[in-house]
Parts: sequence; C-alpha cells; structure tokens
Amino acid sequence: MQPLLYSELVPWYSLVDPPEDHEDEAVCFQSAFEHIISPRPQTLLELGAGAGNTALHLKRRFTCTLTDLSPGMQQLSREQNPDCEHVLGDMRTLRLGRTFDAVLVHDAICYMLTEEDLLAAARTAFEHTRPGGAAIFAPDTLRETFQDTTETLEEDRGGRSMRGLMWTWDPHPEDSTYQVDFAFLLRDGDTVQAVHDRHVEGLFTRGTWDRVLTQAGFRVEPLKRPLGDGAFDDIFLCRR
Repeated sequence: MQPLLYSELVPWYSLVDPPEDHEDEAVCFQSAFEHIISPRPQTLLELGAGAGNTALHLKRRFTCTLTDLSPGMQQLSREQNPDCEHVLGDMRTLRLGRTFDAVLVHDAICYMLTEEDLLAAARTAFEHTRPGGAAIFAPDTLRETFQDTTETLEEDRGGRSMRGLMWTWDPHPEDSTYQVDFAFLLRDGDTVQAVHDRHVEGLFTRGTWDRVLTQAGFRVEPLKRPLGDGAFDDIFLCRR
C-alpha cells in the first residue's frame, strides 16, 4: 500500500519536496557520471524518479528515461518534464530491453525493505547499465549513520499552505527497517485538514550494500553527496 504522499496527497507534494532542493545533489550525480563514464555519457535511466525533481536538473545534460511505481507521482513528473520519456514500473521487476550510459536510483530505493528486494532493484539497475557505464545508489541513510531526527516543514504556494512535522525514528533497531512519520496541516483557502502519513523504509549496513551491489555485478566505490551547510554523506557509485 503506497504512502499517502504518493497517492491521495500527490497534489500537495510540491509543498513537501520543492524541486529546487534537489539541485546540489543533481550536480553531484552529474559530475560523478561524467568523471567515470567513457565515452561521454548521454543517456540516463532513473528508477523511482517520483515527481521528477532530480531529473528537472539532470535533463539539461542527459536524455532521461524516468520510471516510477506511482501513477500520480509520474503525472507530476510528466507535467514538469514533458521532454523526458516516462515508464510506469516497479524497480524490482522492470525490464526495458535496452541499456543506458548511467542509471540513478535515488530516494525510492529506501522502500526496499528486505535484502531480497534490494538485490532485485540492484539487478534491474545492472541489466540497464551498458558495459563501461555506471549506476548511483543514493539511500537516505545507512544503519551505521542512522539517527532519530525531527524536522519541521513549512511552505506556501499558489494559495495553498503546508505546515508539518517529519519524525524519523526506529522502533525496532534489530530489524532492517525504520519509520518516517509525517504530521501535516494542509490549508486550501479557509479549509484546513490534518493528515498523518507513515512511511516504512529499509535500513541496511554499509557491508550489506557493498555485498548486494557486488552480487548484482557492479564494482562499488563510495561517493560523497552534499547535504547542505558543508555536510556530506556516503552513497554508492557502481561501475559496470
């Protein structure tokens, strides 16, 4: 069952996750792909592209094919990226029958809750990466670096307003998942509604990621991703 943010709350998504927030990491992804792929990469497949916020920046450099499991989210992407190819599909099972210079697996990889799901997504990425190409896997966090956090959200756009709380926590540290609970107050004109939306996401050690990506066929190395305010985290740059 999809979280509300990717189904009933799709019309509010741009207030929760503005496209401009993705520019710095898009620059990081582009630079990494250009550095290790030869000849110069031209095509990019994004698995779990969501609303297309990262692709909005990457399409300036790459010809992008964007896939996602949510029809509502993909419609948002079509609206802001009409010049990109879109394919509805699950990153664990998708097979397009062609390869790309670069493959990006961004936020949506966090919804792989088991090692088996993670391996299935990694194999999809490998099957779609050309020899000499590369893939980037960018999970939100690793088991070693996970911390409970609370973040406030605030955005106003076009007569609508959102105020929210994003609580990231791990009720069962012994398993491979954690939770992100959103509490939203959504105002449209004079009407305000309160919504709770729970996301269960996968949480794996660095060793598990290295093992799974290697098992899929990649050669794996760390990549520093900017988080803002001079902070970075480690994601995974994978050569085929």
